[in-house]
Amino acid sequence: MRADRDRGGATICLLAAGLVFVLAGLFGAGVGAARMARQQARVAADFGALAGAARALQDESTACARAAEIIAVNGARLVRCHLDGLDILVTAELTVEPLPGLRRVATVTSRAGPLRG
Repeated sequence: MRADRDRGGATICLLAAGLVFVLAGLFGAGVGAARMARQQARVAADFGALAGAARALQDESTACARAAEIIAVNGARLVRCHLDGLDILVTAELTVEPLPGLRRVATVTSRAGPLRG
């Protein structure tokens, strides 16, 4: 009769182990999505800064408008833009929701200007 009481115990343990693997996979996917968002924001900020620096000889509004345009094309949004001489400093922000209810914002600042040396 002892064998009858132990029936199904292995199934419960296997289901619990499977649930742990699923949760670990979801966590890993969330972390991966957040890291990809950070990288995408970095690329958008770098390209935006380079595009804005190309217009630095004009005025700040023209340079920042071009930077905002390029940043938007790359899927982010311009948060801040400042022209300092011929250098431009831009901050791009990208919001990602790796899992339902979990929202992360990746913010990156980039600077571009003429080569000094």
